[in-house]
Amino acid sequence: MAEPNRSSPTAFASSSSSYREDSGTAASSSSSSQVREEEEERDHEYPQQHNFHNPELENEHMGGLLSYRGNLSAFDDSPPMIRDDTWSCIIVVATFWFFVSTTLILGVYGTLNIQLGPNCSLLIQPNPIFVQSVKIEEIDDTKPGLKLYGFYKSPSLDVVTTWSETYTATVQADSHKDWIYYLNRGSQVNISYNVNSAGSYVFLIIAQGSEGISQWLENPTYPNTTLSWNIVHGSGMIEQDIYISSSYYIALGNLNSEDVQVELNLTVRAFIYNTTEAYYRCTFANGVCSLSILFPQGNSVVLTSPGSEQSTSADDWTVRVSYGPRWITYIVGIGGLTAIMLVAFNLLNKFQFTREVETSVRFGEIASARAPLLSRKDDDISSWGSSYDSASSDEADLEKFLAGSLEGNSIGDGENSNNTRRLCAICFDAPRDCFFLPCGHCVACFACGTRIAEAAGTCPICRRNMKKVRKIFTV
Repeated sequence: MAEPNRSSPTAFASSSSSYREDSGTAASSSSSSQVREEEEERDHEYPQQHNFHNPELENEHMGGLLSYRGNLSAFDDSPPMIRDDTWSCIIVVATFWFFVSTTLILGVYGTLNIQLGPNCSLLIQPNPIFVQSVKIEEIDDTKPGLKLYGFYKSPSLDVVTTWSETYTATVQADSHKDWIYYLNRGSQVNISYNVNSAGSYVFLIIAQGSEGISQWLENPTYPNTTLSWNIVHGSGMIEQDIYISSSYYIALGNLNSEDVQVELNLTVRAFIYNTTEAYYRCTFANGVCSLSILFPQGNSVVLTSPGSEQSTSADDWTVRVSYGPRWITYIVGIGGLTAIMLVAFNLLNKFQFTREVETSVRFGEIASARAPLLSRKDDDISSWGSSYDSASSDEADLEKFLAGSLEGNSIGDGENSNNTRRLCAICFDAPRDCFFLPCGHCVACFACGTRIAEAAGTCPICRRNMKKVRKIFTV
């Protein structure tokens, strides 16, 4: 009878040990097979993506995501931005209109003092949009003869009058003497002079406005500061045509060390306005005349002074012209400008916002199409630099390891090596043949890395959550 095959305890233990090893190997193989299947499925879904860690691509992807999220945050915060722009618009328009109003009220249509001579015919045409009334009052002494006329439209400048005046003036040393006239365009002045002091000369000038006479007084010897500049001695005549309606000064200047006596004979051919069709007349009985400006067509005002035949040659008038502002124009103006600017700002904000949204969507599509396989680090932006720095040093070690493996100098189980950095940091027995995702560190063998990943552990280098383990295959 054949005896049953009885195995010794040693053999049984050996068999058990072999069975456990085979089971462990099978388990490891099954785990490895599962990881490989996941890799193949992922590679099949994304055939153009690479398995190795690419910091530049990940940084680019992160920049795109942050830019996209920044655009979305701008989308969420757009109402406050529009409100801020609205308030800024209101402040800018109010400030702008305040300066415009101040310039018009105090500058263009501010109070003005005018000095008038005989036979003056001064036309005043204020803008009816900004001016509501005109008031003219005499200052200093009240002299008869001034008249104010109101017209529905500008009167014609077609009345010609000719008048003459004679002056015998003694001009003291280093001084001057002047006479003022208001002349309209088309007028002509003829001046006959006679310097009685033998061997002496004087300056005879015709200056336009108070600015012209002031410039001449600053530099009497410079000829380009006045309309007509002459050095006269003996006898002679000067003619001057008037092209602009304005005040004109006829002045004598003496730069000699002694007084000079001069005789002047002025003949003026002047154009004045026709006042026969005026609907309003004021004779300055109380020294003040005013006239309301019609809206919106406006009207004209003419101020006249009597001729030399009706007054003495020493008569001149100084009047103050002031304008009453039409306040409704300034109120409506600031409201209208504010409304227009608000509409323009809102349209600009909407257009800019639409462009930003389109750009964000387009950039988001491109970013999603170029998204790498590696995911972003879990809410730990502050540790990106340290993680990638350590990963770069481990990649250098990995390259050295791969170079050694390709040359046939692979490290076996239990084999001593001087370069301990090539061994698994967990078991310190097997070579490093895997790397972790998403950090990319290569510090363990595939068996130890798989156990850490199955236990939902973290990378022993950077402490980031491990998503997957990739095995490195070498020839």
